[in-house]
Amino acid sequence: MADLDYEGFWKETLIQLRNDLGEEVFSGWFSDLKYLRTRFVEQTGETSIVIGVPTAFLRDNIKSRYRSAIISSLKKLTGKEADLEFEIIGKTAKKEAEATQPLEEIITKPPVEKEKPKKKREKHPEMLDDFIFDRYVIGENNNFAANAAIAISKNPGKAYNPFLIYGGAGLGKTHLMQAIGNYVHENSDNKVIYTTSEDFLNEYVQAIQENKMNLFKNKFRYTDVLLIDDIQFFQGKERIQEELFHTFNALTTAKKQLVFTCDRPPAELKKIPERLTSRFGMGLMADLQPPRYEERCAILKSIIESKKIAISDEIVDFIAKNISSNIRDLTKAIKILIGYAELMKKPITLEIAQQRLKDTINAPRQANLSMDNIIRVVAEFFVLTPNDLKGKKRPQNIVFARQIAMYIGRELTNYSTTELGQEFGGRDHTTVMHSIDKIKAKLLTDPSLESTIESLKRSIKEFSAKL
Repeated sequence: MADLDYEGFWKETLIQLRNDLGEEVFSGWFSDLKYLRTRFVEQTGETSIVIGVPTAFLRDNIKSRYRSAIISSLKKLTGKEADLEFEIIGKTAKKEAEATQPLEEIITKPPVEKEKPKKKREKHPEMLDDFIFDRYVIGENNNFAANAAIAISKNPGKAYNPFLIYGGAGLGKTHLMQAIGNYVHENSDNKVIYTTSEDFLNEYVQAIQENKMNLFKNKFRYTDVLLIDDIQFFQGKERIQEELFHTFNALTTAKKQLVFTCDRPPAELKKIPERLTSRFGMGLMADLQPPRYEERCAILKSIIESKKIAISDEIVDFIAKNISSNIRDLTKAIKILIGYAELMKKPITLEIAQQRLKDTINAPRQANLSMDNIIRVVAEFFVLTPNDLKGKKRPQNIVFARQIAMYIGRELTNYSTTELGQEFGGRDHTTVMHSIDKIKAKLLTDPSLESTIESLKRSIKEFSAKL
């Protein structure tokens, strides 16, 4: 079948995908794809349609998510089998695609004269170059959040507004937020502001002191995309909450994009008025979970590739099995090995990795061995459910198991007593402190309890490593 014929079938397939997936998802994944050519192998009779994509990230996700649906659609239209191939054409290597109109023009608009390429914008001063989608490893733990972030970056302010990303420390919330900002900054003229909640507060206080509130309001209320990190910091700060409330309303009314990160769902925030927490949740919320083993391996290999250093799969396996907490700890482990290799001018062996990382792996507070995992393992040990430990029930067996879980949580994680209280149904930090003290006192009189707790710790680490 002729090349031109398949180009027509490709256009029909895109129209079908847009109808099936909806405008937002379609625009997020397919708007930058280009039909390049059809490749026919006479010896085998095989046909392949070659599609151009701008990045490896987009290629990999299209292949894993939509390749089979595209092939199936093409077969229905042509009545013949055809494979699908991808070529990364980037932003400069478009010679083969110059004759092909942009996707939006093919489907919805008449041909128009191509615009001259825009001058590349300078690096955003508030965001990291590394925090881009191409360097964000997607797995089951962050799949939904990543897809939403990509769709938002393509059409800021159009849907999923506001967007709230929540999860424990070191799970990639800031990376994903800044990936949105970096993409919008690089690919449009939109104004992007990134700030931490602490910096937002400090600027607010300084504006009051210097009588420059109009400048403060104009800065944050007249931007196209506002990214605010760690909104849990606003708890109990009434005046900044009021200012954020009005900034929120001004931007959403103007259909400007808001993105927040938080270490917990809005419903679990304390000392923040309901009118504000409800606004945090009125758009789209996505949580990030600790990465599973396969995802940890992929993250490590991505870091190794970017650093251009030789580290064997055996070492990757060793790190992934022993550090199950979060991305930050995985990155820290790799940096330790890279630093050693550069200073000592030696290749990294498994023995060296085991030696250099022993303190990181055996640290008693190895980041957020997820509280969900701790609660689950303790509940199963005492033949209870996680909801029993998080709930209000007070039978002695449940109270004791809850106290054990709080004690272990304090031992194995970096959670404060306040944060632990939030994990157990919003209990006050004094309740957590009392529970921990009860277990400490019992350990002095019951030697068997120490053995039980150590066994539970091992089970929790083993359970987390398998995820």
